[in-house]
Formats: sequence, structure tokens, C-alpha cells
Amino acid sequence: MSEQAHGTSGSTSVPHSTERPFHLPIEGFQGTPEEIERQWFETVYKGRGDSMDQLTWRAVIMGSILGGVLSLTNLYIGLKAGWGFGVAITACILSYAIWTTFVKLGLVRTPMTILENNCMQSTASSAGYSTGGTLVSAFAAYILLNGQPLPVGLTLAWVFFLAVLGVTMAVPMKRQMINVEQLRFPSGIAAAETLQALHSHGDKGIRAARALGLSGVLAALDKFWAEGLPFVDHLLAKWFHSTVHLAKYSSAGLIEKLQVAVLGQGSFDVWKGRTVIFSWDAIFVAAGAITGLRVCATMLISGTLCWAVFVPIMQQKGVIVGSGFREIVQWTLWGGTACMVSGGILSFLLQWKSVLRAFRSLGGIFGRGSARMDTMDAIETPMSWFAVAQFISLIALAWLAHASFGMPWWQSVLAVILSFFLALVACRITGETDTTPIGAMGKVTQLTFGAINPGNVNVNLMAANITAGSAGSAADLLTDLKSGYLLGAHPRKQFLAQFAGIFIGTLVTVSAFSVLVPRADVLGSEQFPAPAAQTWSAVAKALSKGLEALEPVKVWSIVIGGAVGVLFSVLPLIFPKQARYLPSAAAFGLSWVFDWYYSLLFFLGALLGWVVEKKWPPVSKEYTFPVASGIIAGGSLMGVALIFGENGPDMWNAFWPKIRALLPF
Repeated sequence: MSEQAHGTSGSTSVPHSTERPFHLPIEGFQGTPEEIERQWFETVYKGRGDSMDQLTWRAVIMGSILGGVLSLTNLYIGLKAGWGFGVAITACILSYAIWTTFVKLGLVRTPMTILENNCMQSTASSAGYSTGGTLVSAFAAYILLNGQPLPVGLTLAWVFFLAVLGVTMAVPMKRQMINVEQLRFPSGIAAAETLQALHSHGDKGIRAARALGLSGVLAALDKFWAEGLPFVDHLLAKWFHSTVHLAKYSSAGLIEKLQVAVLGQGSFDVWKGRTVIFSWDAIFVAAGAITGLRVCATMLISGTLCWAVFVPIMQQKGVIVGSGFREIVQWTLWGGTACMVSGGILSFLLQWKSVLRAFRSLGGIFGRGSARMDTMDAIETPMSWFAVAQFISLIALAWLAHASFGMPWWQSVLAVILSFFLALVACRITGETDTTPIGAMGKVTQLTFGAINPGNVNVNLMAANITAGSAGSAADLLTDLKSGYLLGAHPRKQFLAQFAGIFIGTLVTVSAFSVLVPRADVLGSEQFPAPAAQTWSAVAKALSKGLEALEPVKVWSIVIGGAVGVLFSVLPLIFPKQARYLPSAAAFGLSWVFDWYYSLLFFLGALLGWVVEKKWPPVSKEYTFPVASGIIAGGSLMGVALIFGENGPDMWNAFWPKIRALLPF
């Protein structure tokens, strides 16, 4: 999709739900960095972010409550499947529905503005996602390796300062990635579209809201059809003492039947043992439609090369033993991670002028103010906040690492410095593909500390924990800031809302984790397989003897993957006119660290979006993003409902005894 200046007219808004029709500047702007920022300030921010309620107590409180509840779901499913999902869209819809109900019941007098809901989204996202990711990976891996959890107080401190480090680490990246480069951050676009549809009252807004609502309902039904029928089957069997086997007719069951019919049962089993079987999920198709064809085509080509060529050859030669994703990804992640890291860091270095511009205000930290502060400096998060928070987090984490694991101070400093560059890579990948490779970035730090401190698995693990935690928090903040950018929000106020969510998120997730995982034998059990923790602990063990213990295949994968990342970063400079057709290093590497069918789903969505754009441009411009956003929102909401429906009793049984013990009666 070509970048064109989006002609939105600045409008004077009243504080609540009566703002004039507003069009999201998804197409972006053209010109120099200064011109791009000036266009946004004049056409998007004026009349909205400078006059509308945003950072209010009710927005922060609502976001904290919703984020705290949704964090339990992310924590639980993370221990189950090693996967987490963003909660921003879910929180947007729930907050709007709850607050609208309060208004109708007379419990509150005024509805939230769209920018209040945006701040609420940032708080909920921080509380529900940013603080729990490393608990199900690095902290759980520590328990597996040591046979006991860290003290609750120590875990609270670790999680809190990791979140602070990551959230503030995104500050210098925001202006370059969102303001200037205008990276997509598909979930951020989807959240902005969702809020815009909920708050719009014009004809176009009503049509967008209807499209979003209808696609959301269909996506929810599809999600239920794919994953919820076994749950219904179980309930019917319980009540009627018989089973109707509805799961056989779910979309997943039908797809497997089709694959067996095409391949034959024997060939199907062989193919299934070698790679992966296609699994339908409309959410990834919708994300592909937002991401774009170039990136998604890169993912499909690279993913096919990985899973249909590299993996079968390595299995045939006996290098890869086993057919499960956990066994396979231990070999594929090295090349993919090297490609992402080399490409991301080189792209960062090639943009050194913009990077220096982002850091220019650091020079005024020790002065009495900046005499050259422009209009954007006045509303962007100050670089002094970045510097102070990074220094405090560094001291706190270094002290925790030294006191807990005997980690030398200089190694803690190295871990934080390395984390900044890897968080930069992770944020760029999130901006392009909507997927944050937290685990892959952590593996880079594990590899580094495997070389400088071999044999110390705890130092190896917790150094990588710093990288993964900061990368996840930084990418999450930038995704939310993308929503605010499109809606015309005040970036500094949105940052404060995100920061506020850290407190409740840390308290809820760490407390819940201590309840769900009281002993080491809980992890790896049928209740909590904890695949992410298994992967982290396995890598820590593999590197316990230093880099020389790495198999030659992994070493060559790192070398070749790094070279590919450099090549893909340099090609746009050599062929600038063909840049939009060249492959993405981030997308190429990412497809080597998750299942093949995700790449296919991304590509199908991007191809569908491209066809609609070419055949019916007006329809594409008006409906592509609302429909895609509705699919993401509907599928996410149904996913949350299914998790609570299936695991609610177990979660209640785990939490209630602890809650009851705290009650005074």
C-alpha cells in the first residue's frame, strides 16, 4: 500500500462522545522527518489530543482492573501452552461495554472519551501482558533447574524493574519507528479501528462499526467452532451421559479429514511427523491483511524453506530427534534469530541520523532546559525520563542479580546494554509482523553469556530474562502508542497510563504465579506443561559448557542466518526503487521460530487484502481495517471466554483457598 499524505482536517472537539467525524491516518504521511511530524501535529493532534480528556483516574482504574483480570488468563494459558496474547483490543471492547452500561444505569454521568479509552487500553495492556511474559518462561525455567521458586519479594522486584526498563526503553524508539518510519504495528491499528468504530456516529463510522461488529461475531463463531466444540461435547457428555462427538465436525477436525483424504493416512502421518499440519485461525489471516503482502510473502517463502526443506533433511540425517515443535524449534531458532538480530541491528545503524535526532534532548538533561525545544518535544515523553528510569532500573537489577546469583556488576550492565539493542530488534519485528520474538531475543543473551560465563546456568537464565522482559514491555508500549498516534493522543499522557499499569500487573501476576506454581513438580505436569520454560531451561543446560558445546549445525545456522539478515538490510540501499518488493529480514527470521502454518495464514490474509485493494479500491479503503480489526477482536474475546470456560473451575480452586485465608471472617 503506497504511502500518501492523509488529508484529515483538524477539528475542535468537545470532551466526550460528540466529537466530529475523524479519519484515522493509516496511510501515513510523506516528506522529511520534520515535515511528517508537523503534518501529524497539524492534522491529527490538534483538536483532539490538545483538548480532549485522556489521562483520568477512571481510565487508569478501569484499565488496571481489566488488565489484572486478563493477566490471569495470559499467565494460565502461558503455563499451559507457552503462548500469550495482547489484551488491548479485548480491554477496549470490555471497557466501552462496561462504561456504557454504567452510564445507562445512572451510575456515572458521562461516557469516556475515545482518548480516555485509549489510555485505559494502555494501562490494561501493561498490566495484562507486559509483566507476565517472563514468569512463564525464564522464572519457570529457573524453578525447573533449581527445584524451587525464587522468594515472592525477589520475584516482585525483578518483574517490576524489568517492566520499567522495557517501558522506558521504548521512549527513544517511538519517534523513529512510529512518527517517521510509520511501521504498521497491526494490533495497534486494530485497536485504534476498534475504538474509532465504537465511538463514531457519522455514516462512515456507523458502516465501519457494523462491519467490525459483524466480522467480530463471525470470528467469534469461527473460534468457537474450531476450539469450543470439544468443551460443549464434554458438557453434553456430563449432563446426558453420552457424547455427541461434536469435535469431529469442528473446523480443525474437518481440515484434518481433508488432509487425510488428499495425502492418505500413511502419508499424512509421515508429513505430520516431519513438519506440522495446517491449523486454521482467522486472527492470523486478519493480521496478515493489515501487515501487507511483502512481509507476509517473505514469511511464507522462508517458513516453507525451513519446515519443508531444512527440518526434513535434518530429521533424515538424525540431527533432529523427535517430531514435536519443541524438539524441532531447538534447531531452527538459531538461524532465524541470527537473521532477525543482524538485520535489525544493521537497519538501526543505517538510520544513525534519525537515532541521533531521537537522543538529541539527552544533552539538555543536566542543563536548565532546552532552548531549541520544538512542538513535538513538548508532547513526546522526555528523554530525561528515559535516562533516569534506565539508570534506576540498571542499579536495581544489577543489585538483585548480584545478591541473588552472584552475577558480577559489569555483566549486569552488559545485559542491560545488550537488551536495548535486542529490544530495538524485537520492536521492529513487532512493527512489521505483529509478533514479538521474546524467546528468540532471550536466546541471543543466553548465547552471549554462555560464552562469557559458562557453567553458571542461573546467570545465563536471568541475564536472558532481562532481555526478554524489556523487549516484551517495549514492544507492547509501542503497539499501544501506535493506536494513540492514529487517534491523535498525547504521547506523554499515554506513556504515563502504560507506566501506571506496571504496578497492578506486577502484583497480580506474581501473586497468581506463586499460587499456581508453588512447587517445581507442577511444571512439566499434565496440568502445566510449560513449554516455554522447558525451552529456556534446555538452552541454559546446553550452554552450561560454553559455546564450544554447540553442535556444528547450530553454529553454521547462526553464521548463515546472520549473513542473510545483513544481505536483506543492504539490498534496499543497493536497489532503492525495488525496495518495496525486497524481502524483510525480520519476517524471514521470524518464520523459523514458529509453526509453518502461521506463515501461510499471514500470507492468505495479505493476498486477500491485496486482491481487494486492486479490484475494489474504495471498498478496501473503507472496510479492510475495520473487518480485520473485528476478526482480531472477536477471535480474541472468544479465546478468552473459552479459556475461562474450560479452565475456570481449576483457576477458582487454585485461587480461592488463598483468598479465603486472607479474609478476616
